[in-house]
Amino acid sequence: MPDQPLTGAVVLVTGASSGIGAATARRLAREGAAVALVGGRRAILDQVANDIVGSGGHAAAVETDIAEPQRAYEAVQATLDRFGRLDILVNNAEIRLLNSALHAAVEEWDRMVSLNVTALLHVTHAAVPHLIDAAATSPRQVADLVNVNSVAGRVARPGGSAYTLTRFGLSGFAESLRQELIRERVRVSVVQPGAVESAPVNPRGDATGTVTGRQGDAIEVLLADDVADAVGYIVTRERRVAVNEMLVRAADQTW
Repeated sequence: MPDQPLTGAVVLVTGASSGIGAATARRLAREGAAVALVGGRRAILDQVANDIVGSGGHAAAVETDIAEPQRAYEAVQATLDRFGRLDILVNNAEIRLLNSALHAAVEEWDRMVSLNVTALLHVTHAAVPHLIDAAATSPRQVADLVNVNSVAGRVARPGGSAYTLTRFGLSGFAESLRQELIRERVRVSVVQPGAVESAPVNPRGDATGTVTGRQGDAIEVLLADDVADAVGYIVTRERRVAVNEMLVRAADQTW
């Protein structure tokens, strides 16, 4: 395999300002890809982009709120305008607000559905035609759609009912999409991280949040780079190999 297997490829990463998104952008840039960093905080996006460019890579910041449907389509178009193609989509943006159904505000549930589900659907819908074209025209002869999910996409726990809904739903969506796009040579994958240092958690001290925090404090959690390595592994496989699902837990994690 060449030293930079993604040379000439273009990647769009949502939620790229920090955490897993920023780590993934840096990881794929090191593999030779040009990266469009999508997020809502321009100054931080610019910093990540500048780090990549300063290391000899190619990156552009796309500041937008993909929870607004039109902005999701515009993020894909901005990537095409800047780099001319799209070979890999990494759906990483999400929000996790944990609380019991009794105490949660319905607005919190709406926020999670808006970003974790609706925004992902619109970005994916906008990207799929271009991924198909990339698979047909690129030297790699394959394109990738990677969804960064969560262990909550397979294990339900108290206090995470609405969040778990969005994560289980993503797993089902990805599997159906995988089957639809097989003949188009677009690989669809799901990465399910366990406890991660950078995972966004609600700051409230309710009972559910406190239990989750204590469990995380008791183990050595994953770093964002660990999840980025999983994404990098998936998209750098030869075209005959499809890694459809990868569960990456902290070594001490029991749930």
